[in-house]
Order: sequence, then structure tokens, then C-alpha cells
Amino acid sequence: MTPYELLFIVGIIVIARLILMVPRLVARSRGRTLAVAREYLDPFIIAGLAAWLLITFVARTYYIPSASMVPTLEVGDVLLVDKFEYHFRRPHEGDIVVFPPPIPSPDDFIKRVIGLPGDALRIEHGVVYRNGMRLKEPYTADGPNPDFNLAIRNYGIYVDEGAGWQPLDPVQANVPPRSMWTAPDRIPPHCYIMLGDNRNNSEDSRIWGFAQDGGRFASGQRKGQSAGFTGRAFLIFWPPSQVRILHG
Repeated sequence: MTPYELLFIVGIIVIARLILMVPRLVARSRGRTLAVAREYLDPFIIAGLAAWLLITFVARTYYIPSASMVPTLEVGDVLLVDKFEYHFRRPHEGDIVVFPPPIPSPDDFIKRVIGLPGDALRIEHGVVYRNGMRLKEPYTADGPNPDFNLAIRNYGIYVDEGAGWQPLDPVQANVPPRSMWTAPDRIPPHCYIMLGDNRNNSEDSRIWGFAQDGGRFASGQRKGQSAGFTGRAFLIFWPPSQVRILHG
């Protein structure tokens, strides 16, 4: 957990405690002067301002609308997303990230980072190999899918889900032109492979190509539109039975 996330959680706790003090403060203020009442109201003004600053600049909430990240995230979970962290570092492999997808959508998507810029990446029968090393993925829903194959090669994303290898179409998916690649079999700069933990029920990089950490989408249905990462999901805070810190 970053210092900013800890600050946000502490801020929420302080604000909650102040709200719980309302009945007591109201009782104490009866029959007193306006000046005394303002003395009690000042902490709430400060708390409201602190909450606004935290939500605007540090974190935001995100509601899980689909089952694409099961079992890590269930439909209806509400998350806190760190908006600040990626201003200072790139996403790490395993981060759970909220981002605008390279396809038309009224909402951001949430997926797990699987491949980073410069990585050699392939998926064989559902098993992910990053730079030649097999990833340990205890978070996936059903284990490796034998019909799921993907490879970064020949300046493209090639997918085989049982019907033979096919490259993603740059007209439909975000696959940059060759001029933006540093090697034919390495993920291009600023590009990421994103997958859902529920691999059998997730619309992800197998369909719409690379997510980007900034700039404008290089190709696909949102070519030329702004790209980037909204932030990293770090805490489930609703429902109470699901409350926990999220780790990569």
C-alpha cells in the first residue's frame, strides 16, 4: 500500500468518526451562542474539504459491473482506485488497473496487467509465459484454458482459440503500426496486455489489443482518442463481507 492510499484510508476513518459525533455535538450546542456552534461545525467543514481533495486527486470509487475479474472481484463490489500512483511509476505485472479501453465504451474497464512494454509474451494452452518464465496465476477462475493461445510476434497480436492462429485486425483492435515497435516480438512502448482473471468470460486484450499508459490510441476503433490509466485498484470496501486490500 502506498502512502497516498494509507492517507486516503486514514482520511475516511477520520471523516466517519466526525460524522458519528454529530448527535453529541448537536446536543451540546443547544442553548449556546452561534460562535460556539461554529466551533463545532468547523471540523466538519475541514473534513468535507479533505474528503473532496482525497476523492478528486488521490482516489475514486469503482463499481464492478461484470464477472470478468471473478474470483478476485465479484459483481457488485465497490473498489477504491489510486489515481495518483501512476503519475510516478509505470504499472507492474499483476496490478489490477482501471483504464479507458481502446473500444467504444461508456465506462472504464478493469483488468489485470499481464504484459509490460518490452516484454516477450506468449500464452500456450492457457499458460502465460512472460520473458520465457511461466507466470504463477493463483487468481484465475478456472485454471489454464487449453483452447486459449496468444503470441506477440511479427509486429502483431496473434490469437488462437481453437480455430487456428489469426492476427488481431488493427482496424478493430489497438495494434500499433510497425514504426512504433522496437522489436517484432516484444510489446511496444507504452503498451500493455490486459486480461481478466475469469479468462473464459472476459473481453480483454485477446479482442481489443493493447491498453496504453498515455498518448492517443494508435489504431482500432478509438484511434486518435486519449489513452491512459485511471488508476490502480487497491481496496474493496463494499460489501462488508468482501472488504480487503488488493495485491498484485
